[in-house]
Amino acid sequence: MSTSITSHQVQPLKLDGGGSSPLVFESFDLPSTNQRILGAPHPPNTVIPLALRPSTYGDGTPDLDTVISSIKSLQAQDGLLTKKLAQHGTLLFRGLPINDAQDFSKFAHAFGYAPHEIIGIVVNRPLLAPNVAPANEAPKDVLIYSHNESPQVPHAPEYIFFYGHRAPSKGGESPISSSLELFHRAKEEIPAFIEELAAKGILSKVTYKVETQYAGGSTLKQAFGKEIQDGDDEATRRAKVEAQIQRYGRGTHTSWEWTDGGQTLVLTHHLPAIRTQPNTNLPTLFTGLAAYYRNFVNTANAARRNVTQQLYGDGTPIPDAYLKRLAEITEEIRVLHRWERGDVLVYDNVVAQHGRQPWEGEQGDRVVLASLWDGVVPGKFEGSEGEWARVVQVSEA
Repeated sequence: MSTSITSHQVQPLKLDGGGSSPLVFESFDLPSTNQRILGAPHPPNTVIPLALRPSTYGDGTPDLDTVISSIKSLQAQDGLLTKKLAQHGTLLFRGLPINDAQDFSKFAHAFGYAPHEIIGIVVNRPLLAPNVAPANEAPKDVLIYSHNESPQVPHAPEYIFFYGHRAPSKGGESPISSSLELFHRAKEEIPAFIEELAAKGILSKVTYKVETQYAGGSTLKQAFGKEIQDGDDEATRRAKVEAQIQRYGRGTHTSWEWTDGGQTLVLTHHLPAIRTQPNTNLPTLFTGLAAYYRNFVNTANAARRNVTQQLYGDGTPIPDAYLKRLAEITEEIRVLHRWERGDVLVYDNVVAQHGRQPWEGEQGDRVVLASLWDGVVPGKFEGSEGEWARVVQVSEA
């Protein structure tokens, strides 16, 4: 099958579940602000996102059971949708009968991935349905800049699903861009930065407190305290938190310090910012460094700036000039997804970055739900030496 979006002068694509499934997905074009052809190292005429909708129901909408059966049939074809995700980075599904958290959960589960357990979460995500939670409940005027999900901790999901339950009339778009293209551009334009990242990695310092540090942020118990019970003494609470941290399996590459009489926990992770895509082994810039610069370093947002600190792996600061250019490249290669109610965006988190634009109106005018999943762990970049550069999944609880 050839992949195609008409307005970008490529051949249309149809995905047929085959067998007993009557549903066919066809690609369709989006405005240029919402869709673009990717640059190197992606193959020619590869668009992001690949937009899909059902094509066999005319003006009608298929029922959810039919959609789920079709998704399973496509995935049974040697992981067809997973391969499209690896190629395009992001898929958009539109025109589906997804109306609430339960529908969304059933749709996401149909892909066959393993649910991701978030350890060390820095935002508040209460569970709304099986493996479904709010995407981010930060105030509407807060910019969440482009990033891969969970780059500041050792255990990140491979796939992210977003469902647009309510869309604002102005603003609130979700950025979409390629981490593979970001690495390629950064290596060409700021090669010294890439060399430093490859050799040193990053030192990510994340602060957790018993109380919420900013609107939409998590507490220490939400991050690591799932085994804590009412009545546990201080020593027991600390031991249970530390047991969760040790599940990262990072040995000396993750360390921690308790301060403020046990009210504050500071974790330090030595992590690879350059990883490789499974199967292709292409290097990907798996990072939130541009977001760190835009949201923390380059703003007066002191509350959020004090939560996370990003340094080179040897503890030396990353020059602002590198971070500034990285943010500029990110803006040059991204599109902004304009939400319609019922949209589902699926990101390959190894390949694509996401974020959130501010919006006008009320806080509740934009409601986006998220579902995180595990897949094949990205590989170690050949230019990085040492065990700190290896990506691992957490051990079972």
